[in-house]
This record gives sequence, C-alpha cells and structure tokens, in this order.
Amino acid sequence: MKLNARKSLLSLTIVGTLCSVSMASFSEVKVGFLGAFTGPIESLTPPILSGAQLAMSHINSQGSLLDGQVMVMPTADTTCVDASAASNAGDRLVNSEKVVAVVGGLCSGATIAAANNAGIPGNVLMVSPASTSPALTDLKDNDLVFRTAPSDAYQGEVMARLLKSKGIDEVAITYVNNDYGKGFADALAKAFEKLGGSVAAKEAHEDGKADYRAELGSLASTGAQNLVVLAYADGSGQTILRQAIESGDFSLFVGGDGMVGNALISALGADALKGMIATKPGTPDAPGTAAFSKLASTVVGFDPKAVFAAQAYDAAFLIGLAIEEKGSADREGMSEALRKVATAPGEIILPGEWAKAKKLLDEGKDINYQGAAGNHEFDANGDVPGVIVEMGIKNGKFVELGQLK
Repeated sequence: MKLNARKSLLSLTIVGTLCSVSMASFSEVKVGFLGAFTGPIESLTPPILSGAQLAMSHINSQGSLLDGQVMVMPTADTTCVDASAASNAGDRLVNSEKVVAVVGGLCSGATIAAANNAGIPGNVLMVSPASTSPALTDLKDNDLVFRTAPSDAYQGEVMARLLKSKGIDEVAITYVNNDYGKGFADALAKAFEKLGGSVAAKEAHEDGKADYRAELGSLASTGAQNLVVLAYADGSGQTILRQAIESGDFSLFVGGDGMVGNALISALGADALKGMIATKPGTPDAPGTAAFSKLASTVVGFDPKAVFAAQAYDAAFLIGLAIEEKGSADREGMSEALRKVATAPGEIILPGEWAKAKKLLDEGKDINYQGAAGNHEFDANGDVPGVIVEMGIKNGKFVELGQLK
C-alpha cells in the first residue's frame, strides 16, 4: 500500500473537519511525525498517526499555538526495522522540514537511530508514543527523548505474572533481533524465572525472512508447548505464527504489543489463534481516558483503543502545551517546558481542553496535563509509569480483557 493511501480518509477527516479555519492565513509550527508506514507494523501505524492528528486538530480549532500559529505535522517513514531509513527520515524532519519537535518514532530501534543521527544533534525534542525498549532508558540524549508508553522492562514483568496466573510454568521465547525484541525478551525471561517459571529456550530471529521452520524446530525440540512471540504483526511475527500453526508443535501462543493487530487475525484466522494471550500498554480508568474516548468517538472509523493511539494523542498534545508554556516555537528549552506542563502541581488539563490550557498559561498559571494514557510524570530518563492490559481475541478482533498489575 502506498504512503498517501495509508494516510487515509480518517486522517483527512480529522484535520479537515476540526480545523475549520484556513491554515493558509496563519504561520505554521511544524511538529513532525516519525512513523513506520511501511514494514512490519504498517497496519498499526495509521491509528497512531490519527491519534496525534486528533490532538493537533484540537489545538488548531481552539485558538492554535501562541499568537495564532497553526500546528502542521509532516510525516516521515522509518520502515521500523531499517536504521538507515530511520536516520534519513529523522534527518528530513529535523534538517529539511525544520520541525520544532517530533512525535515518534514508533519502533524502538528506529527511534534510537533517528535520535542519535538527527534529533539529538539537532536539539529536537522527541516524544515517542510506542518505543518501549528498555534501551531508551539509558540513551545519552541530552534530555531530548521521552516516551508516553511504559518500558518493556515493566511489560515483561506484567506478562510473566499473567502467564503464571494462568498456570503456565514453561515457555519458549522467540524474539525479533532488535532493541525492542531483545529488551522485552530479557525482561520477560528474568521475571518469569524469578516467579519459578522455566524458559526452555530464548532465541532471536531476523525479521523479513520467508521461512522460520529451522528456528521453530529448535524451539519445539525443547518440548515446550507455549510459544511466546515478541515480534511484529505484519512481519516476522505473522510468518512465525503461520508456520507454527502448520507444524502443530505448540498448543498456545503468546504475544506482546507488536503482535496486537487485527491484520494478524485477518491473515491467520481467529480459529487458528484461539486462546492466544497478549499484552499491550493500555489506558487507566481515569478522567483523561474518559475524555479522550468521548472525543475520539465522534471521529468516524477511529478506534481510541487501538495500540498506542492514546499515547500518540498525548505526545502531540504535550508538545503543543510545551510550546505554549515556553512562549515560542523554537527548539531551545522544549524538554524543560514539557516536564513542567506534565508535572504537578498545576490545574488539571484533560484531552481536548486546549482553550482552557492556553488561557491558564497566558495568565502565567501552572498546569498539569492528565492524558488519554494516564499521568505522564516523566522521570529523569524521560520514562513514565503506565498501564498494561491483557488482550484476547473475540468475534475476530483483539479486545481488552482487563488491566494487569
């Protein structure tokens, strides 16, 4: 599918319907979106972009930035798995588009590559809604790389507890050989073994291959019946599951957030994936989540529970708030402003409340954004606490089964 097609009628509807004034008469503030429009998560990317665009539309329809400057969102494609493509995409946004900040990247390795080669040298704030690798925590980023989704160091622990609670005592793990896969697999294995579980095998695989039967044979030789696949729904994860189903060597499949896409079910069939266990970062039962769901429900075709859609809304809205707090659309001081608008004390701002936030900031008052995906009290590394939810398959779709602890 071509990039312009993937931007979809939904994106055009969000931007066109909610931004009723003509942008041509205003100066623009560019906030880039660093996505994965091609590659192994291409089916997950459109709703993430739409979440960010929904935040942009709320900003632009309620007074815009600063003195009427309109936020626009140029996009660039990292492909998710190609570090060179990610670096080039970041370079285009930072040095050609001259963005003040970036929502993204999505895949962890792509975010790290774009940050190291473009974002950090260019002094550009990056807020990822989807990069969950623990490797981001220790990135030497000059306080420029943040995320609105929790680290897989936490998701791995939660998944381990979930598996043990279901009476699962042994697993084999296959993971895509990158920052996301390795970080998640290491966290899961450590936590699962600490709880008394056995990891029969933990093996990396390369994305993009047509045949994983050798890898599956190695995993199956351990005798483990439960296969954990930490990869991507449109890439190696889908191929591995297809060939594992064909072999019949495993009785249960488990996946992380990268596998939670309805395209996976469409490709393999709900019956073949019956009983599959999965987790993803979710949203809490909080006022910000309720506000976001209500706003999102007015947009035809947009699923507020899509993987990382809420986190993308928060990333874009927080960037807007940081620009407004700082009082200028330049790159200097963005991280300090971001921390200020996301941290107590201050009057609470919920998703969609741009006009309220703008008024308070114009009056010199503090605000505290409580977002669609929860409170984003960034720690020293730009990480946030978060909520992990259990996912299951019902009526041919992934659905949330409940929050996990």
